[in-house]
Amino acid sequence: MSGYDASVVARVVVGVSGSLGSVAALRWAGALARRLGAELWPVLAWEPPGGDPAGRRSPAAAVPAEEWQRLAGGRLVAVLEEVFGERGPGVPMHALVVRGTPGRALVAVADRENDLLVVGAGRRGLQRAFSGRVCRHCLGHACCPVLAVPPSPLESQLLTVHRRNAWHLPMDTRGL
Repeated sequence: MSGYDASVVARVVVGVSGSLGSVAALRWAGALARRLGAELWPVLAWEPPGGDPAGRRSPAAAVPAEEWQRLAGGRLVAVLEEVFGERGPGVPMHALVVRGTPGRALVAVADRENDLLVVGAGRRGLQRAFSGRVCRHCLGHACCPVLAVPPSPLESQLLTVHRRNAWHLPMDTRGL
């Protein structure tokens, strides 16, 4: 963010899905909001399973949109409690649950020039940090600065262990 005056940031908007990448982005966003004295706006975007068109013709359509909204709100609350605990982030927080695709929802919420949009950059490493669709959409459409947070180095190790476990391959636990 060189050349950008961070003192003008009023809101730090962050995408939250519950994934490891979004949890890393939420931690960064909370720390930035505290350092800048800004409000924290965690946003969880949701769509009916299969998207809106599929939702109208699938068995999931029997579940009312209010129920999906409630479930998404519960997920957001669970992630916020996991990351910040009972103390909260230490700054004013305005959590939102928005119906829509994540990229569009985040860009719509972070609609001011003095916002900072924080997103997880995906799990493919630093050389391909902007491979995620949500991250690419935000970088291409946001009217405010976007911070793409790379995944934790432990995430790739966790995925390796998960893959080995799924394929029932032996693991060397001497280094653990």
